[in-house]
Amino acid sequence: MLYQDTVESEVLVHRPWFIASIFAIVLAAFLVFNLAGTIMGEIMRPVIGEPLESGFYGRFAIAFVVAVAFCLNLVLIGFASLKLQIGIVWLELLVLFIAFVKVFDLNLPFIWANLPFLITQGVVTTLYVSTISLVCASAIGIAAAIAKLSSNGFAYGIASFYTSFFRGMPLLMQVYLIYLGLPQLGIVLDAVPSGILALSLCIGAYMTEIFRSGIASIDRGQWEASRSMSFGFSLTMRKIILPQALPVIIPPMGNMFIGMLKDSSLVSVLGVWELTFLARTLGQPTFHALEMLIAAAFIYWIMSICLELIQSRIERYFARSKVR
Repeated sequence: MLYQDTVESEVLVHRPWFIASIFAIVLAAFLVFNLAGTIMGEIMRPVIGEPLESGFYGRFAIAFVVAVAFCLNLVLIGFASLKLQIGIVWLELLVLFIAFVKVFDLNLPFIWANLPFLITQGVVTTLYVSTISLVCASAIGIAAAIAKLSSNGFAYGIASFYTSFFRGMPLLMQVYLIYLGLPQLGIVLDAVPSGILALSLCIGAYMTEIFRSGIASIDRGQWEASRSMSFGFSLTMRKIILPQALPVIIPPMGNMFIGMLKDSSLVSVLGVWELTFLARTLGQPTFHALEMLIAAAFIYWIMSICLELIQSRIERYFARSKVR
């Protein structure tokens, strides 16, 4: 792990060779694209004349101005504190993204009119499916991880086959197999339980490896010490092994939950009224599919940001003994 007091601090963006390299890269990148027909061409009209008739001179002038502005922005940001740098970069990228979205000339009143229903129905269903699936996947992952770490060949065989099978097939195929295949065995599940089962089994296979690697990272001496104190397996896991393994387990587990949040959109093929299904259903009849999909994308992003903040707080809590 890198600490600020053990790493030599240097402001890279204030070094001439670095700025010159970035300038050359940005200039070359924007020379590839002809921005004369965009708002940049209109801004540069006093310099290049008619944008669409400026040819290579206009393209070079626009690329040069963009490269200068980009490098100047880097240099000025380098004078700010770390938190301020992060905030400025986020704000600038957000402004650029909003400017990019405005190019599509979206029907904003249509988005605002349907946004409450997307949140109250789509977001709630998405979180409901994802949360239950995460709990089930975690339980499956812990059990399968213990089986893969055991010396019991039967348990290891089942666990290894399970992880290989469900990690080796696309999630969408698993959703279809469970929803359409189980009725052939006389087991009929509705769309929501089928989606939750498919997500739980698929993500549980990945959780198995996360828990297995976390438990395996604990030194064998911890097990031997607990055995010398006459601790049983359950008590050893709860009081000794898992508390030490959680700092290793939580980061990939949090990533899996964020991934599951987005993978839950696959259950929309079953007609579940989650976020993606509603966005597509509301947008297609009125030919405003792009508006609804962009709105859903923003909602997914906001939910992911919230989960990232929760994950970082949990990580700091369990890694507090390592803070210097």
